[in-house]
Amino acid sequence: MRLLSLLVCMLCVSSVYAAKNAYFGDLHVHTRYSFDAFMFGTKTSPDDAYLFARGEAIKHGAGFDIQLDRPLDFYAVTDHAFFLGMWWAMTDPSHPLANDPEARKFLDATTPQERSIGFRTGYPFLIRNFNVADVRTAWEDIQAAAERHNDPGNFTTFIGYEYTSARDGNLHHNVIYRGSEAPPLPFSRLDSLNPEKLWDWMDEQRANGIEALAIPHNSNGSNGNMFDLVKFAGAPLDAGYAEQRMRNEPLVEITQVKGTSDTHPFLSPNDEWADFEIFPYQIASWNKSRPQGSYLRDAWLNGLALEAEQGFNPYRFGVIGSSDTHNSGERFDESTFVSKVGVLDSDAVNRGSVPVEAQDGITGYREVYNRFFGASGLAGVWADENTRESIYDAFRNKETFGTTGPRIKVRFFAGFELDDDALSTPDKAELAYRDAVPQGGDLPARRRGAPRFVAWAVADPMGTRLQRLQIVKGWLEDGQRREKVIDVACSDGLEVDPGTHRCPDNGAGVDITDCSITDAVGASELSTVWTDPDYDPAQRSFYYVRVLENPTCRWSTWDAIRAGTTPRPDLPTTIQERGWSSPIWMTPRT
Repeated sequence: MRLLSLLVCMLCVSSVYAAKNAYFGDLHVHTRYSFDAFMFGTKTSPDDAYLFARGEAIKHGAGFDIQLDRPLDFYAVTDHAFFLGMWWAMTDPSHPLANDPEARKFLDATTPQERSIGFRTGYPFLIRNFNVADVRTAWEDIQAAAERHNDPGNFTTFIGYEYTSARDGNLHHNVIYRGSEAPPLPFSRLDSLNPEKLWDWMDEQRANGIEALAIPHNSNGSNGNMFDLVKFAGAPLDAGYAEQRMRNEPLVEITQVKGTSDTHPFLSPNDEWADFEIFPYQIASWNKSRPQGSYLRDAWLNGLALEAEQGFNPYRFGVIGSSDTHNSGERFDESTFVSKVGVLDSDAVNRGSVPVEAQDGITGYREVYNRFFGASGLAGVWADENTRESIYDAFRNKETFGTTGPRIKVRFFAGFELDDDALSTPDKAELAYRDAVPQGGDLPARRRGAPRFVAWAVADPMGTRLQRLQIVKGWLEDGQRREKVIDVACSDGLEVDPGTHRCPDNGAGVDITDCSITDAVGASELSTVWTDPDYDPAQRSFYYVRVLENPTCRWSTWDAIRAGTTPRPDLPTTIQERGWSSPIWMTPRT
């Protein structure tokens, strides 16, 4: 009955929001062509990855099947550009290195321990034996697979790859192409570690008719480098830098397997939901990652300050989620999570969620940072149709959202012509596009009157009900950065407390013994028309939507239940899955 009511609600909402459709996909997927995924035991191809996205079962590197509960709408294979396809090429008996004794040490690795060692020690061998022909062959196959599986109107594929830069922290980006044309070879870290050089190259390609955008990911593990206040080489930021970055990077991943990059408790101490799936380390390291310069809300606030002080803003980006799976596919489900790195964390012991067997009389957990991973995330767009052109245009316009895995639809508008009945008219979507700007847009301030914000979310029809709908505001006041989180719609007929701006507890709970949740609590849809009582047309500001589901079990708790043990005490037992819209920026009148 609960599922039926959610489905009915989805149908009724879809009928009145017919101006554009919500589509869900993953723009961060690794196959056997990535040097690390191969070493993790992944043997599946780009074709397998696309079959998985369309709903078919494929083999995990550990030998079992993985399959989605329903197909996705769009997908991109984004294998690492450096050493692309080189390990896989050596599995061909005719390859010159197929029987090389040193190569065989890596190619014949079987155990998780051997594969982990191979991942950490294979770089020098690959550098000494770099073969551009192997890279070109893999890159051509990636493009051909995208062409084979692209089905306009039903399933969209994007040609893409990962540019894997780092400097005392992660600077990784996924490059996504609009059409069927791509360069002969991808630009990789072997060309330059400086992302600004990637943008130069992308500008050159664009001038030749090859359109692409880059999507940074795991800013949380960047040690402050992703959203730094100086250029890569240390020079001050300037207007040219901001224009080039925004031309090439309109979006950022807000969530994925390796944690969430919305904000951090250190940066947002008054946000009760800031401590969510925090991955505290730099990528592939045990070194802690500095929060400042690593999280999106912090970057958006810094962008406002730069704009006020120097007249440019390099951080007006929208958001998506994606997985970063190295298994060719992610199920986006905490209860069936198999983590990210193939055979290295395909079981509960190697994920660090259940105790290892007694050794010398002591039982404990594997101290792996995989325990901070999560079954996240998904990219969402509002687009006219399920085609490359339409979805890519949504990327460019930042009419996007991200979720931690559930297919929650998140929508956000702001405008001065909207009224309090903006949600009650049958053609509300068409009116909103006429009278307001959608998520990702800019709204110039007016001297008289305050804008109204339409915030809206619909629960995943196969997921958990929604608990609360929030608007997050960031602004500059007397030169100081400010932020606040406002609950704007509550489930179960509850009203927002005008003093605390918080919804009362709706009573949703989780039974940790079996992960069952409170039934018939929560909302299938939350929406509101909201006016900021503190709106000041002279202030620079941004607003975005965050929606939270009722609590459910975290994957580590599911692991413990299946193992017949208690959940690991230093990990959260439950999480609140969520979604975020891209911001809307308010520009003051001058």
